[in-house]
Amino acid sequence: MLEFLTEFPSLGRQDLSSFKQGIDEGFRTFSRANGEAIEAFFNPLLKFLIWFEDVLTGAPWPLVILVIAALTWFGARSWKITVGAVISLLLIGIFGMWEDTMSTLAMITVATFLCVALGIPIGVLMSRSDRAQSLVTPILDVMQTIPSFVYLIPVVMLLGIGKVPGLIAVCIYAIPPIVRLTNLGIRLVDRDVMEAAEAFGASSREKLFGVQIPLALPNIFAGVNQTIMMALSMVVIASMIGVRGLGTQVLRAIGNQYLALGLMNGLAIVALAIIFDRVSQTYGKRLQAYRETGHG
Repeated sequence: MLEFLTEFPSLGRQDLSSFKQGIDEGFRTFSRANGEAIEAFFNPLLKFLIWFEDVLTGAPWPLVILVIAALTWFGARSWKITVGAVISLLLIGIFGMWEDTMSTLAMITVATFLCVALGIPIGVLMSRSDRAQSLVTPILDVMQTIPSFVYLIPVVMLLGIGKVPGLIAVCIYAIPPIVRLTNLGIRLVDRDVMEAAEAFGASSREKLFGVQIPLALPNIFAGVNQTIMMALSMVVIASMIGVRGLGTQVLRAIGNQYLALGLMNGLAIVALAIIFDRVSQTYGKRLQAYRETGHG
């Protein structure tokens, strides 16, 4: 009786070991049976990622800085943010981190596009169906609470190491905010506005694309901002499975205790994060101001 109170009832060591081996063996069998098909499915994505990385690393650096400055100005309409982005990129190049930064930029850009392309439709589906919301929300909870290192295990078992497994791990880690905030933004659209749209005879499709999504854009952009920040943080961890870029150098600095190398590459990641954050936040605020002005 006393032993029952002090020793928590649990599976025996043999049963627990068999349970873990059963899960591992089942996943290995699935990987062996479907690994090639999964690799073939993601092959176009790998080609696009390699092409985009080659474009960024092979293009003349003044042209790349000019394009990024133009995009920054288009998004933020702030000369301070634009000049800050240009100075940051110049310093990154001067300190010899240009190619790694471009590789990281390619990975973040492709991951963000994928998250937006998948996350917004899922968020829209959740906003239109309480059942879908009740099914997807627990999945998002699990995705946001599982330690990021754990994502790497099934991805590596399925696809090995390389760019695509890293990209998938980054997307799994970064997609929940865009899904949640798209759902939230659409659900927060004023009921009176929706009733007015119905009174004018708008169809379900017209209400979604003409009323709900435009009014939810500030929330959607907040989700894009969070997705970019999480992708940037995950890309360092994904370097452990072969993703080239600034994360590789941070990992090298940790392994060899190179303080300067770690700090410089860490600061380059911070610079990218600040540029993305300021541009997306400012663009979201401009959308918010436009919406408030447009509706008096």
